[in-house]
Amino acid sequence: MRILSGIQPSGKLHIGNYFGMMRPALELQEKGQAFLFIANYHALTTVTEPSALRQGTLDVALDFLACGLNPEKTVFFRQSDVPEVTELTWLLSTVTPMGLLERCHSYKDKIAKGIAPSHALFAYPVLMAADILAYQSNLVPVGRDQKQHVEVTRDIALKFNNQFGQVFSIPEVSIRDNVAVVPGIDGQKMSKSYDNHIEIFGDLKETKARIMRVVTDSKGLPDVKVPETCNAFALYKLFATDEQAKAMADKYRAGGHGYGETKKALHQLMTEYFEPLRKKRVELEKNMDYVESVLKKGAELAKAEAGRTLLMARRAMGLG
Repeated sequence: MRILSGIQPSGKLHIGNYFGMMRPALELQEKGQAFLFIANYHALTTVTEPSALRQGTLDVALDFLACGLNPEKTVFFRQSDVPEVTELTWLLSTVTPMGLLERCHSYKDKIAKGIAPSHALFAYPVLMAADILAYQSNLVPVGRDQKQHVEVTRDIALKFNNQFGQVFSIPEVSIRDNVAVVPGIDGQKMSKSYDNHIEIFGDLKETKARIMRVVTDSKGLPDVKVPETCNAFALYKLFATDEQAKAMADKYRAGGHGYGETKKALHQLMTEYFEPLRKKRVELEKNMDYVESVLKKGAELAKAEAGRTLLMARRAMGLG
């Protein structure tokens, strides 16, 4: 089984990225042949500063390797190192109905958030389809907000195969329902665009300050509190053992427990959790030649696979 996943280098990765995408992606290393790419083509729709894109791409590579990505088990590469996907995007565009793209909610959502409309933003699902189909992916694990894009990919692949013959495997979508929705410090879903995130490897003082700003209700120290509706508890639970989470929930229900204590406990657990990974990242930063070699090796493997798929598509369409 071939599994594909990707993440944009649009800013420093945060704990929402870690629990929502990174850790599940790393677990896939044991379940099949994993392809994981840094989606820097996609990031061009929002990141306009070249130096920021370059640094963000390297940061994502460092973060994944520090967090346990095994390049012997995962094909790990930069999207832009496999330009075959851009030609494949054009070929797929010729069979993609406008109405299919017009129904995609992601474009509308991003425009509503103030991102300038562009052809790239509108045609984003076609590039995503090329990312998936280029490697004949069987399974694409995504959050529920990306489910529609994988369904679009299936529609495009079926239309292409019906018109030109069997070229693409039809991927299955895997929804990560068991992954917790990570709240940001303001209670909304954690996102860099909302500036409500807590970085995985951020400055320790800044991390503590942001944790202490997590929004809670106005109940006082003596009051009984509800852990299930508390943002600080939701974040604490991500790092706590079952026993620790139960003990904290009992304190909430007993009264006499302040939210500040939960935030301090969260900070301690988060620091302990990421400390060995932080040290590994520091060591990797001293050996960027190794990081680059991992990305280049992954790109070679990805290019070979994408090249075979592209050749089939070109021949099927009468090119070459």
